[in-house]
Amino acid sequence: MNVLLIYPEFPDTFWSFKHALKFVRKKASFPPLGLMTVAAMLPKEWSMRLVDVNVANLTEKDLEWADYAFISSMVVQRKSARQIIERCKNAGVTTVAGGPLFTSEHENFELVDHFILNEAEITLPPFLEDMKNNSLKRTYTSSQFADIQTTPAPRWELVNLKHYASMSVQYTRGCPYHCEFCNVTTLFGKQTRAKTSAQIITELDSFYRKGWRGNVFFVDDNLIGNKKHLKNELLPTLIEWRKKHKELTFNTEVSINVADDEDLMRMMSDAGFDTIFVGIETPDTEGLAECNKKQNKNRNLLEDVQRIQRAGLQVQAGFIVGFDSDTPSIFQRQIDFIQKSGIVSAMIGLLQAPTGTKLYDRMKLEGRLLGPMSGDNVDGTSNIIPIMDANTFQTGYKKILKHIYSPENYYQRIKTFFREYKAPKMRSNIKFNNIFALFRAMYHLGILGKERVHFWKLMLWTCVYHRELLPLSITLAIYGHHYRKVSELHVL
Repeated sequence: MNVLLIYPEFPDTFWSFKHALKFVRKKASFPPLGLMTVAAMLPKEWSMRLVDVNVANLTEKDLEWADYAFISSMVVQRKSARQIIERCKNAGVTTVAGGPLFTSEHENFELVDHFILNEAEITLPPFLEDMKNNSLKRTYTSSQFADIQTTPAPRWELVNLKHYASMSVQYTRGCPYHCEFCNVTTLFGKQTRAKTSAQIITELDSFYRKGWRGNVFFVDDNLIGNKKHLKNELLPTLIEWRKKHKELTFNTEVSINVADDEDLMRMMSDAGFDTIFVGIETPDTEGLAECNKKQNKNRNLLEDVQRIQRAGLQVQAGFIVGFDSDTPSIFQRQIDFIQKSGIVSAMIGLLQAPTGTKLYDRMKLEGRLLGPMSGDNVDGTSNIIPIMDANTFQTGYKKILKHIYSPENYYQRIKTFFREYKAPKMRSNIKFNNIFALFRAMYHLGILGKERVHFWKLMLWTCVYHRELLPLSITLAIYGHHYRKVSELHVL
């Protein structure tokens, strides 16, 4: 059996970092972790090739070689997934599709031959058994959740690590919270399931032995969903492991209540975590109540962010406008919070309703649903009809993007962040910190860029007051270049 594993292309989005990757000669941010994990579940005697369309072309020779094409996709990759499926169909290759896009929207992909939906640990084995018996069905699905302590390690030998800016691992699935606009619990449940520490170390060792020395993204939707397990199992193991592997650093996603646990934040920093993404969403209490963001309510969110920064963790954050309770004042309030907090990587988008969420069901019931969401957080689109006047809504959103991504305000946020940030000691590696990136940044941002005055002012200020953060300041300057490009492409 010749099996082609295909990962569709990501469009130019906030998290694609396409305009930043060229500074370090990388082709994509992350490898296709899901497909590599599925590959480890397939029969060992099968011949397998993995084509990540983000780093290589899908050729006619690939399709001629393949008996089956396994395709995994997120919603934002929908357009590329359709193109790939059509090419496979025209080439006579049997297609098998899974992942978040197809789990949510499989009925819209009539050309796909077979669907492996939900979690592959449960739905892939019956597919393989039916294949042996020549009795394949079109759809394999389950409402059960897998025991991920039995999940095999991804097959890293299928990808070229040099193409990627970061590696990725998954420690948990599920989230204890149930935000109205989020489909994580729909896909993975409310109970946080965790792998063993030994599994994680095995995965880290697998690409460390292949020469990886850089960042690793824990793709968990909320790493601290089970704090007890995290503090007692994974973090102590990582702290010990990193004594001989200091070249690796980690980033992940957590809920804002990480700020309540000083010991947890210290352990995360000691374990090698230096950046976390937090869903702040809005500084408006009515908006938080509306979307059932209970973990963010009755808090001083600004102080929480600063407490995390002082613990040695850079905060990246997501923000949303378009809640029913939003008034025209929300746009300036979002700007003020983002600037005061020093959150440099601030992703702000219009409210979207993913399939399977309570928000989707509510909008459909109220006749306000426009169709499927784009999956792109900052493309200026929404699949719901807002309560606010549409013109006011769009004008206010553009105002936010224009303000927070302007060189003057963006570089000012870096300074605000550095004033609070307590950089961890003995960090031997920071993302995008190499000579090539430095000189490209100096040329493209410091000489050709519209932000050249702000760029050199930041470099000088950092050298005087926070010299140890100079590599990070260059990284963040490069990120800013990407954020501006994306916002100008889609919205401004």
